[in-house]
Amino acid sequence: MATNPDTPTDPTDAPDAPVPDDSLLGDEDSLDLAEGDRGRKQLWLYLLSLPFWTLVVFGPTVIAPALLGAEIAGSAAILGVGGLIGVAGVAGAILWLGSGIEERLRMALVSYSIPFWMIVMWYSYTQQMPRGQYAVAFLGGILGLYVLSELDEPLIEGNWIETALLLVSGLISLGTSGYLFLNYQQVAIDTVGRATEAQIAMAFAFTLAIIYLTWRSFGITFLAVVLIGIGYGLTGPYMPGALSHGGLSPSRILRILVVSVDGFYGFLTRLVAAWIALFLLYAGLLKAYGAFDLILRLAVRSAKYVDSGIAQTAVIASAVIGSVNGSQTANAGMTGSFTIPLMKENGIKPETAGGIEAVASTAGQVLPPVMGAGAFIMASLITGVTYVDVIIAGLIPAAVLVVSIAMAVHYVAAPQIDDPEMSGLIDEQMDRGTALLESVKYGVPLFILIYVLGVLQYTVMTAALYTALSMIAFGIGIPQVQAAINGESNREALVDTLEQTVDGFREGVIVVAPVTIILAAINGVVDILMATGVPTAISLTLLDLSGGIAIIAFVLAMVICIILGLGMPTTAAYTVVALLVAPTLISQFAVPEFAAHFFVFYAAILAGLTPPIATCVAVTCGISGGGFWGSCKEALRISAPLFVLPFAFAYHPELVSGTFGYASLSAGALAMLGSIAIIHGINYRFAFGRGQTFGLRVAFFVAGVVAMVHPMQIVQVGALAAVLALYALQTVIGRPNPLRTLRGAAGTLSGRKR
Repeated sequence: MATNPDTPTDPTDAPDAPVPDDSLLGDEDSLDLAEGDRGRKQLWLYLLSLPFWTLVVFGPTVIAPALLGAEIAGSAAILGVGGLIGVAGVAGAILWLGSGIEERLRMALVSYSIPFWMIVMWYSYTQQMPRGQYAVAFLGGILGLYVLSELDEPLIEGNWIETALLLVSGLISLGTSGYLFLNYQQVAIDTVGRATEAQIAMAFAFTLAIIYLTWRSFGITFLAVVLIGIGYGLTGPYMPGALSHGGLSPSRILRILVVSVDGFYGFLTRLVAAWIALFLLYAGLLKAYGAFDLILRLAVRSAKYVDSGIAQTAVIASAVIGSVNGSQTANAGMTGSFTIPLMKENGIKPETAGGIEAVASTAGQVLPPVMGAGAFIMASLITGVTYVDVIIAGLIPAAVLVVSIAMAVHYVAAPQIDDPEMSGLIDEQMDRGTALLESVKYGVPLFILIYVLGVLQYTVMTAALYTALSMIAFGIGIPQVQAAINGESNREALVDTLEQTVDGFREGVIVVAPVTIILAAINGVVDILMATGVPTAISLTLLDLSGGIAIIAFVLAMVICIILGLGMPTTAAYTVVALLVAPTLISQFAVPEFAAHFFVFYAAILAGLTPPIATCVAVTCGISGGGFWGSCKEALRISAPLFVLPFAFAYHPELVSGTFGYASLSAGALAMLGSIAIIHGINYRFAFGRGQTFGLRVAFFVAGVVAMVHPMQIVQVGALAAVLALYALQTVIGRPNPLRTLRGAAGTLSGRKR
């Protein structure tokens, strides 16, 4: 296998990776029905649940009024009674048809996911209650499903303490949410700012439950963030310097977190409930209907013409799936489970495979049209900006990032690959007709999303609903067409696709549960910090440390964003830095709003790649078996321009202006060429001695950074001229000929092992 002479061997220390989650939320199997007649009955329970819950949820409030021409009296009572009957009936059926703890819990998760998603769709369609009240019900429901999914392991192992903690947390979550839902008018409006002793006790219990569930979902790192946030609210008078504040009493903190229906139930929870949840259901349906297979096939076909094709396949698949995932770490675990072994089987080193997957999963978080769910939060935080504005503004930087990462992956992976032709990667070729139908099945819902948002300019909630419903319609309908064409049984095709639909509801819960938990927790922390005035303190501290010098302030801001983003999913990390750091860049350094928010957005996701924490890399090296530090080094080599791009936003806000004139396109072109220069300098296999190679690497890197960031375009152009001169020098003096390497990127065998 080819090696780079000036690159030392990577360490092979044991990765400090989290243990894979064996609970139902970490389970990627399908419905896993029982054998024989019992399995058929279980399937019919799921299938009959679909029309039952549709009638219960939509019947009294949507269907009946449409048929009768007027609302019917007592619709809420009818819905409540029907819901209780359904819940009890499903519980009885589970006890009858299930066998063993794990199977019954799995059946419960699947069965209760259906009414949960029906209620989410109902609210998106009708909006017949205040969003805050709906968010209370949403959080209670998803916490109940999460607890249900986590009970299998402690029950099977006989860990009664853990079982008791989960059950108590679930009961507290359901009880608190139920109380606040039924008394929403009173607690949110009539008596806001006040609370009884019983309400304070309830809030204390619910806060402990959220802390426990947060720790269980995301470990000690994020638990520390939550506890430090609450502790900061309590100990304000003892804080040093600008961080000092008057302090919040325990009762006021509990009112903020729970009783006022802010805090854990605040705007982030409402955002998940109303906007993000249906997009994550869409992601779950994509997986259940088999979209991953098609994405992999398309990625293989589009990437097989270059020597690094197998690695580019991993990048494309991970980035596309990661764009709708909402967590770079979760995406790395999900897609890395098949892309990393794929790369290793074709000769790529474990450290390189882990680094490529980590960077690809991170890149997916900034790709329009979903941007890892961060686009929705950005649209809600910037006044006068729509979701469409955000995704348009993200197009140019996303293009810069994709091109530079593709170049870097080609440089590092091509010399290692055994079989660039990828022969035998996919055992069975898909015929043209099937490929066309599959493309229609997944392409039309995506087109509907773009059309409804961009052309009709409906709300994000409505667009998400239409997208999810169209995915269900085409996910069920296209296989019917395919069965008719192939002369197969339409009945079997219908049953199969209905089973996939039910499984998609389960997958949706799998995706949305941890996102909701961490956003609810971070919402509580953010509300406490806002009550203490810490954003002002950070602004003053940043201004003081930087001495008013912009570049120093930007560097400090990036460091703060990386620290605050440690261990968090994309949405949570971005929310924290958007509320704490972005206002300083806007008010003190006159950075436009879009540029400031994209600065902190890109900077926050770097926490997953930045050692010594590098949670995203920890997951991928756990899968690859490579060393943690070696994987971090590979990830940093590939993602280097990502660390420079936020500064380009600050000095060239036209990059994220959402317009496509000379200023934005020229800035984008310069940023892209500068990023390629950085990648070339860091990763190209120079044929010089160690000293000359180091000098060339530094020269290319510095010139690339200047070309990306410098505020004067004439200087940027001059830096690119220096890059061209360095390249000409390298071409004339060095070997192998880099022009041949560039031809290899277009299809020849430059980096291919012979």
